[in-house]
Amino acid sequence: MHPSRPILRTGLGMAPSRKAACSPWASFALAATALYTDSGAHADVGSVDKGEWLSEITVESGRSALIGTATSASEGVVNDEELQLAPSYRPGQLLETVPGLIVTLHSGEGKANQYLLRGYNLDHGTDLATFVDGMPVNAPTHAHGQGYTDLNFLVPELVDALSYTKGPYHAAVGDFGAVGSIHLSLRDAIDDQVSLGTGSYGYRRLFAAGSERIGDGTLLGAVELQHYDGPFVTPDDARRQNAVLRYTEGDATDGWSLTAMAYHQLWTNTTDIPSRAITSGAVPNRFGSLDPSDGGASQRFSVSLNRHRDLGGGRLSVTAYGIYDTLDMFSNFTHFLIDPVHGDQEHQFERRRVAGASVDYRQGFEFAGRDQDLSVGALVRHDSLSVGRLPSEARWPLPVGDEPVSFSDSDDVDLTSVAAYGEWTTHWSQKVRSVLGVRIDTQYGSDRDLLATLHESVGYSNGGRVGQALVQPKLSLAYDLAPQVEIYASAGEGFHSADLRGVDQVRSVDLGLPHTPLLAAQWGEELGLRTAPDAATSLTLALYTLWQQSETTLNPDVGQDVAGPPSRRSGVELNVIRRINHSLELHASVSGNHSRFTRAFDDGTGHLGTYITDAPAFTGSVALYLDDVGPWSGGLEYRYLGAYPLSSGPCNDAAAVRDFPSVARSCKDAPTAPGEVYGSGFGEVNLDASYTLSSGWKFTLGLFNLLNAHAPAAEFWYVDRLRSELATAPNGRADVHQHPLEPFAARFTVNRRL
Repeated sequence: MHPSRPILRTGLGMAPSRKAACSPWASFALAATALYTDSGAHADVGSVDKGEWLSEITVESGRSALIGTATSASEGVVNDEELQLAPSYRPGQLLETVPGLIVTLHSGEGKANQYLLRGYNLDHGTDLATFVDGMPVNAPTHAHGQGYTDLNFLVPELVDALSYTKGPYHAAVGDFGAVGSIHLSLRDAIDDQVSLGTGSYGYRRLFAAGSERIGDGTLLGAVELQHYDGPFVTPDDARRQNAVLRYTEGDATDGWSLTAMAYHQLWTNTTDIPSRAITSGAVPNRFGSLDPSDGGASQRFSVSLNRHRDLGGGRLSVTAYGIYDTLDMFSNFTHFLIDPVHGDQEHQFERRRVAGASVDYRQGFEFAGRDQDLSVGALVRHDSLSVGRLPSEARWPLPVGDEPVSFSDSDDVDLTSVAAYGEWTTHWSQKVRSVLGVRIDTQYGSDRDLLATLHESVGYSNGGRVGQALVQPKLSLAYDLAPQVEIYASAGEGFHSADLRGVDQVRSVDLGLPHTPLLAAQWGEELGLRTAPDAATSLTLALYTLWQQSETTLNPDVGQDVAGPPSRRSGVELNVIRRINHSLELHASVSGNHSRFTRAFDDGTGHLGTYITDAPAFTGSVALYLDDVGPWSGGLEYRYLGAYPLSSGPCNDAAAVRDFPSVARSCKDAPTAPGEVYGSGFGEVNLDASYTLSSGWKFTLGLFNLLNAHAPAAEFWYVDRLRSELATAPNGRADVHQHPLEPFAARFTVNRRL
């Protein structure tokens, strides 16, 4: 056995609010006192095994252990050890342990991350179904983005494992999961500990957690306070607070857990800005802001219950949850394009209540002389929310009606989702098995348009009722080609839901848009291979296609996702894990993708074509994880996002006249670029190194963007107007808008196991 020593998520620091009742410096003092507290003062906790942190760290990914059980080459498990060693700048980047997934940010720290996978710009979470402790995170009919996935409530040290799927081949995966799905599980116990972190750009973090044996179970508690300014001229001043209380009882055959989570954050946005604002001196540099009043506040409270037990020769799992979250976000994307006097800032808001439950039963048996596995399940979820967007200036409301009618929305929405699924696996021989699945989803929603009178004055309304059911067949075949070599062929149907307000708009009036289904179907096929040629190596290879009935696109004029044309993608993904020696392991992933609309699309900038904007053609990562080198452990990672199209095609005369009617007779006199526009992507190196003492102290240094790459974290191409252009650009100007990758940053964390 390797020497016992603690493992801690690193690169995440400390930070209570400067405006909180307790200052960050007082919190530092409190934490410092706690670090020196005598651990002998704590009661015995029995089976929690205090003082025994992960006593042996073997970074052996579950991705290499799926031969003989997996449905496709595009699923896997990321173990706790890999999660602990991977460098992460923010909580959402834990998800980058999923091969091919890039997690970035295009605005303030309080917003959901930007996700990119398999040639998809998943925006804030559309087409990436994410679950924490069984609770769905994606929010349908969201104020800012369909399927909005805000993981700021996640405390990284409490994440125990991560499992993922890709493609619409899995019957248990529903809304938003056709491109990918991720399940994060929480640990049941943690050693008593306090961490104190500090770093570049106003980064401070305090984390404290512990477990106690109570009755027949274990009570876990954790608190996180974090502050971060970022490198921006207008500091983010992001102030995040998290608290978790979790009680677990039982074992792997019969047990349950009850978890309560609370999250709150305030922040300032430095959103993406047009390139010409930098070159003209409208902002001092790429870290400047054209509207320093942009920002927001969010909070989330949840309670979840998980129950599992062996029953009738199988395994029954039940999850129930309740969630309440709020969001107030102030953003100015187009500056003075719509309102030349007050500017285009908008207040996006929502108040959401969610209640849901799911049940799953799995059993193995023999039928017709062959081994069988049957999985059946069902779920129900109800969202009740008040959601909208209203004009504002410096976070103060402007009179409704002074702006264009489409700039104002306020709705009360009720949305109910019900699903049932079944999956039957037949082992035809020792070499061949089939997985046949079917899933039926039904959604029904109603919208009460609180501004119906205003909207109806120009011929539309958000209000109405709509429902749809969708049957999704799925089939996979697996063949054991050779010892430790398995090949797969998979096909299936999935879907993502659309914003209910947009569906009702299209149904209520002809806006010149294609019919928008509530449940937009997606069809995919995949050929894959999984092999472990020796005990130290595992490899997966997948060739895939995915067709989508309605691609979700970003409308910067309203700062929301909208339903777009159909699309098709094809690509290849290769993942390799290699244990170099007992202390060092290599993880490498590369994905190449071809993404196109199936018909020409006017992106609103005078450009017309079939390119899908912000859809990456290439992503990759290489990570080295080190452990068992005396007291040292750590991770070194290179993450890469290749160039991607920003416009749907080159400038088109007809599109230019339509998008710039006051000034354009052709592309020659339109304020837009003549050819296709591309984003540059980025490459970034991150390092995380820890030194652990047997006395319970641990010191961690995180170095991010180690080579100080000067690159955008996210880029977009759309029309806006600066204050200086009010007289010269009546329809605005198309430009590349970018949010910078944070420059080199260092974070230092001291952890004390109590």
